Amino acid sequence: IGRSRSWSQQPSWAMAFLGSYRASVLLLLTCASCILMPAAADYAKYKDPKQPLNRRISDLLARMTVAEKIGQMSQIERENATADVVKEFFIGSVLSGGGSVPATNATPEAWVRMVNEMQRGALSTRLGIPMLYGIDAVHGHGNVYRATIFPHNVGLGCTRDPELAKKIGAAVALEVRATGIPYVFAPCVAVCRDPRWGRCYESFSEDPKLVQQMASVISGLQGEIPAGGRRGAPYVAAGQRNVAACSKHYVGDGGTAGGANEGDTPATFHDLLSVHMPPYYSAVAQGVSTVMVSFSSWNGAKMHANRFLITDFLKTTLRFRGFVISDWGGIERITTPKGADYMLSVKLAIMAGIDMIMIPYTYTEFIDDLSTLVHNGTIPMSRIDDAVRRILRVKFTMGLFENPYADFSLAGELGKQEHRDLAREAVRKSLVLLKNGKAGEKPLLPLPKNAESILVAGSHAHDLGNQCGGWTITWQGVAGNNLTTAGTTILDGIKHAVGHGTDVVYSENPDAGFMRQNKARFDYAVVVVGEPPYAESFGDNLNLTVPAPGPRVIQDVCGSVRCAVVLVSGRPLVVEPYMDAVDALVAAWLPGTEGQGVSDVLFGDYGFTGKLARTWFRSVEQLPMNVGDARYDPLFPFGFGLQTRAAA
Repeated sequence: IGRSRSWSQQPSWAMAFLGSYRASVLLLLTCASCILMPAAADYAKYKDPKQPLNRRISDLLARMTVAEKIGQMSQIERENATADVVKEFFIGSVLSGGGSVPATNATPEAWVRMVNEMQRGALSTRLGIPMLYGIDAVHGHGNVYRATIFPHNVGLGCTRDPELAKKIGAAVALEVRATGIPYVFAPCVAVCRDPRWGRCYESFSEDPKLVQQMASVISGLQGEIPAGGRRGAPYVAAGQRNVAACSKHYVGDGGTAGGANEGDTPATFHDLLSVHMPPYYSAVAQGVSTVMVSFSSWNGAKMHANRFLITDFLKTTLRFRGFVISDWGGIERITTPKGADYMLSVKLAIMAGIDMIMIPYTYTEFIDDLSTLVHNGTIPMSRIDDAVRRILRVKFTMGLFENPYADFSLAGELGKQEHRDLAREAVRKSLVLLKNGKAGEKPLLPLPKNAESILVAGSHAHDLGNQCGGWTITWQGVAGNNLTTAGTTILDGIKHAVGHGTDVVYSENPDAGFMRQNKARFDYAVVVVGEPPYAESFGDNLNLTVPAPGPRVIQDVCGSVRCAVVLVSGRPLVVEPYMDAVDALVAAWLPGTEGQGVSDVLFGDYGFTGKLARTWFRSVEQLPMNVGDARYDPLFPFGFGLQTRAAA
């Protein structure tokens, strides 16, 4: 058809052709629109990463059945979580409890395969909502073979170094991601006010301001929240090098009477706000993804059923937008005896504002009871929708929908030398020098490297398990060097530090007879004693004495030769009876796998810089005793720590 002619100028045959052609095109378009309309109507906005976050959440929530929503609120133990179980019950989350592993000495690749198999079950459901796998990583990726184990928080608090804490968080995130896991139950931001508590080593300090500062570990785990980021909204940096964090245990777990684990915290609301709540202000400001509720009570009211503190204060006043998770079987503890009325426990916990329930083994009972409570109207759908909206917000924010499967690309991050060097630095900075030299004598530390012969003694000198403490390979930890993890004991570090001509004699438990026969042989001794590993209630201790045979070894060795005593413990212990006998006393806390960090400072490659992050009492009768108390008479006050310089 000639381009120069207008429509009216075309010949009749052309006009007829064009009319027929246009009709055909219109017919084709009409048919195409009929075909495309159902697809457009079924367009899943939640699958489109270009859609705004809230639109994706609302779109997915509107598509979900009650069963799918309740499944998202359920977190079960790895032992139960086959792909079929995850698919059948629409399970939203899986966890590894302490010591729960795919196999002894499992490699990162074995972990990734296990997690991905469960994820396959989740993605094969109708809506394909990815499963979120969580694990305790309170001082490194403690469940995993050959992971780097950092000092426990009780030691890190003595560094007073928030940037170091942030670096540790980033390293831990990489090691966790190396095993295909995107979520950690860390950090513990408890403010331990009584060292008789078995979890005191999980606390950075008795001082809420210091705990707030060290909560910077959250930004290491999750990534630094952008300037201008929305307050209270969960944040995890893009990519797969960070993890969702969990601040715990909300709230007041470090203030229980007598330091009893899962006990009652008697405190006014003002005291709760001023002592135990401040770390949560910092956590929320950093975009922490989740908050775990404490087993403990506040003035007799169980935290797992406390609507005022969970919903009214945390969610409404602090504007926390992530999800709230229960502790392990925590809802069962609402009733006395435990589990006496499970349906009542479910009702109280959900209505209090807990969004995800950690029900390791009773998930079918939980799902059945919560379904009943929803269908009979006891729990409104608005509460269920709020819980699921929060869970989905975290999953979308961390990119789980776009990258649900893990791969093997980060396997080399686990236990790598760079992380071990960082842990060694943390050990050096966490050590606190409490005594250095007897009156009228020269300081003993730093120790000379070129002595003729030295004695290394004590139960903790050559014991990686004792060094690491609880939450290492198993829940409670285990003494000995068969931990199935890699590391350097303090004895190993000493042997590396001394000169080639120095004879290092190791005797775990030398008696008085041994010392009488050999005291002229040794230039000096290093005695390393302390507590055995423990976790939670198993660590509750009302006497806090140095365990046997530590006291006798101190007396026998230090009574014969100049000695430095290194105390490996999760808290201050009673040491005043030995102060006159020892020449030097070092608080090493629970240093983890890098024992060479202790010898680095003992021998003067680095100076002592650590400062007590908690008060060192004289006797347990003084407890609880914290900085700022009217009656404050410590053996060593909060902030104490002798300084030394690196040897020339």
